[in-house]
Amino acid sequence: MDRGPGCKSDGRRQGLSVRSPIDPLQFRPARPEDAGSIAALHADSWRRHYRGAYSDSFLDGDVEADRRAVWSERLGHPEGATATILAEEQGQLVGFVHVVLDDDPTWGALIDNLHVVHGRKRSGIGTRLLARAAAAVVDRGAGGVYLWVLDQNVAAQAFYDARGGRSVGQREVRPPGGVPGRLNGSPLALRYVWPDPRTLMAGSSLT
Repeated sequence: MDRGPGCKSDGRRQGLSVRSPIDPLQFRPARPEDAGSIAALHADSWRRHYRGAYSDSFLDGDVEADRRAVWSERLGHPEGATATILAEEQGQLVGFVHVVLDDDPTWGALIDNLHVVHGRKRSGIGTRLLARAAAAVVDRGAGGVYLWVLDQNVAAQAFYDARGGRSVGQREVRPPGGVPGRLNGSPLALRYVWPDPRTLMAGSSLT
């Protein structure tokens, strides 16, 4: 689930470019010039999975421009401690994760965005991005990890359940950009938590 504008890329373990001779995936920190490709993937994911919660007029209209403005600001004028990690294959973006470190004194770091190209879902990219986000949290000593997922997005909930997440509480979805008309009614989001982020790193190579 997306909370809203976050900020800066942190450059610890999550900032290392990682490439194995037999692994076509590369992981690296996002740069300001990546804002357009991130926004395009973000908008496509919202159009596929957020319809019903977000209004059709927003999703079929200016959602990509809205996301481009958000990511240009996040990457070009970072604030606070965050990390944005990209997964690429042959130079093409196939997924990304954005984590806000030290976000909440109770729940820890917020995984604010996790999106994978539709045609590459169920290939392990999301799991590996989550592991790198968790590594960033562990490196910082920031406690637990949590995220928000739409109540209607049962596929994403199953994904998080399978990776040790626990559903704790819910809230009404906050409208993108704070514009109420971008929502359909009052959709709900569920909070998923991992008190120990190392749970998300188990069995995933970060070298």
